[in-house]
Amino acid sequence: MIAGIIPARYASTRFPGKALADIKGKSMIQRVYEQAAKSTLLDTLVVATDDERILKHVQAFGGNAVMTAPHHPSGTDRCREALSKLSGSFQYVINIQGDEPMIDPAQIDELATALNGETIEIATQMIAVSNHEELFDKGEVKIVLNDRNEALYFSRMVIPYIKGVEEKDWHRHHNYYRHVGMYAYRADVLDKITMLPVSSLEKAESLEQLRWVEHGYRIKCVVTGFESHCIDTPEDLERMLAKMP
Repeated sequence: MIAGIIPARYASTRFPGKALADIKGKSMIQRVYEQAAKSTLLDTLVVATDDERILKHVQAFGGNAVMTAPHHPSGTDRCREALSKLSGSFQYVINIQGDEPMIDPAQIDELATALNGETIEIATQMIAVSNHEELFDKGEVKIVLNDRNEALYFSRMVIPYIKGVEEKDWHRHHNYYRHVGMYAYRADVLDKITMLPVSSLEKAESLEQLRWVEHGYRIKCVVTGFESHCIDTPEDLERMLAKMP
């Protein structure tokens, strides 16, 4: 059994109330919910919020929602509390970003397909890097992998360094991948990772997944062809609206 959980808090630093932002007649959270509901592999879907306005709005359009505490530092922590409020026994949780209104349900199913039995602790997605600009963009998180496609490290810097090759050609000499940030967690592992203290690597790179790696958890990385299109600011929303028919 797989639960899809969409964390949606109101007080976003760069875009307060963005979950309720209008996108051509529907709110952002409604568009995310309706896309995620098309997944064929989720056994339940729920919005986890800290705000009554979002809760009532989701319920008004016919969605499921639960209230969670306002203090959670990340969507992972909010997912854990939401899971504890769901009826039923779920083996895995997929954390679906609440600010990706154009998410393709096939991307969710692609990640869910990787959850084979009890062996996967955490899973996420990655996409091949195809050019120099993308590789050296510090806004794009790169992944270093072992031979089982499990993450050894995540970094905003380029790793590995290619000795004796010009930087503009590095992507031609190594298979680099960048992170696409949707996570699946085994339910018991989700309980454990949310109890871990913030780690030094996490602080350095501002990447919560490094806390899990630093404490020995295995993160399976699955290749995807789907891009991540997050709405972080009002300007991001304006750009999306301009592209929509």
